[in-house]
Order: sequence, then C-alpha cells, then structure tokens
Amino acid sequence: MSERVGKRSKRVRLHNTFVSDQLQEAFAKGLLKPGLNVPQLEPTKAVNNVEGLKKCLAEFKKNLPWAERLDLTNYPAADIVAKAEGRAQQPEGGEDVSAEDDFQREMYFYRQAQATVLAALPKLHKFKIPTKRPEDYFAEMAKTDQHMQKIRKKLLLKQAAMEKSEKAKKLREQRKYGKKVQTQVIQNRQKQKKAMLSAVKKYQKGMTDKLDFLEGDQDQRPKGSAAKKQINKKGPNSKKKYKDKKFGFGGKKKGSKWNTKDSHDDVSGFKAKMAHGKGGKHFGKGGKTNKRPGKETRRKMKARK
Repeated sequence: MSERVGKRSKRVRLHNTFVSDQLQEAFAKGLLKPGLNVPQLEPTKAVNNVEGLKKCLAEFKKNLPWAERLDLTNYPAADIVAKAEGRAQQPEGGEDVSAEDDFQREMYFYRQAQATVLAALPKLHKFKIPTKRPEDYFAEMAKTDQHMQKIRKKLLLKQAAMEKSEKAKKLREQRKYGKKVQTQVIQNRQKQKKAMLSAVKKYQKGMTDKLDFLEGDQDQRPKGSAAKKQINKKGPNSKKKYKDKKFGFGGKKKGSKWNTKDSHDDVSGFKAKMAHGKGGKHFGKGGKTNKRPGKETRRKMKARK
C-alpha cells in the first residue's frame, strides 16, 4: 500500500511540474491575461511518460528488507454486508467505486486497510516482530521530568492557595453565624430573665399563687423535690395573707390610714372597757395579768416534775 502511495505522490509532482512549464510558456508568448481564470483553447493531452516515472521511482527506491519498509499492495477484503444480504460479490479488483460517493469510497479504503492488516500480521509474526504493546510499556514523554516537577509544584501551590481561601471563607461564614446565634441567645436570656423577674414580683405581691417561673430551673434541682411540692401546696403564708388583707395589692399607700367621714361615723368597733381602762392586759388594777414566773421559780417547777 505504501508503494501505491509513493507512486501517487510522484505522479502529482510530475503533473505540477508539467502545469508550471505550460504556464511559463504561456507567459512568454503573452497569452496570460489579468484574472484568475485562463481560457484554454485546446484541451491538454495527458502524457504518460513511462520512462520518466520509472526513472523517478528508481531514484527514491531502496533495496531494503520488508521489515524495514512494511509496504503491502492488497485488494480490499470481502464485503461482509453484501455477503450477509446475499448479494453477488464482484471479483477482486473488479469493483467500480464512484469517486463522488463518499461512503462507498471510505468503505473501500476501510476494506483495503483490513485486508492489509490481515496480510501483514502473519509476516510480522514470522519475523518475530511484536504487534502488541507490553504491559510494562512506558512511552517517552515530550516534557522532561524536571519540567513536569515544576508544573506539579505550581499546581500544588495553586491547590493549597485555593484550599486556604475556601477555609478562610468558611471561617468568616461561621463567625457571622456564630455572632448571630450568640446575639439571639443573649436576647432570649434577657427576655427569660425579664419574664422571671416580673413573675417573681407578682408572686411577692400576692397577685398570683403559681410558681411556673421556677420550672426553668427544674433541670438543676433533683427530681421529686419535696420543697417544690410543699411550696406548690402551701401557697402564701398567713403573714402574707394578713398584709394583703390589710394593705391590699398595691396602689396608694401614703395617707391610707387617715380618718375619713365614714370611719368617724362608724362606731361598731368601739369597746368601752378598752377605752376606760377596764380591759386588756395592763389596763386598771383589777385587770387580769399573765405574768411570767421568775427564773428560780421555773427551775423549781422543773425539779418537781
């Protein structure tokens, strides 16, 4: 096949040389005119210079062994599609290939290369020329190892810079998120503290007997706390109840004990004995006293018992 390619390239060179000679002759005679297209009065005659072709072939042809040339000239392989479809196949070398049909032309080249490979493999094996790449084959690289090491170092530096940038970006985002969460936590704590103080004040004033505001600390106290149950059951003590009854639940305190017309006219709480010294602990001579015995007397009384 390489021989056919060499012949074809040689014919192309000869044709170009012939065309160049014709152009020079036409220019010398003054037949060339301005423009790209040159009218041709008489059709050119194809010259089959067999002696010249053989001479040119002998110039570049060398008597080398086939293992160095690896040239083959083959007819195309059998048409498998035509064989599968049951069509009659033409004899080798008798096919008419249309140059205008790209698919037909490319398939002809493909089948010719296939036949060349099938013919070349046995010859290569005969000359003990390996046809498969070994498993431990390493191709020669276009770049040197030093150059590739420099490229690798630059890539690693670039990758490290990108990772550092991404890490810094994530840290900035985490800081922003952490500040946001911290602000929310502080605000929630302030709200809880404010609500708890308000609930404590209401409980101290007796406006409520619920201790729901203590539920926030139940995780810190032991479960089943007896003190909590007693507080919930007991409620306000008697002193707190008396003060609430006497002074109310807030409001104006100053001047609340002043005498008014209603309190002046109301004599339901007047007691004559108390007013004239006839009653009570220390009022009058005949009054009843509960004097505590002396220390010595109390000691003797204990000794009797």
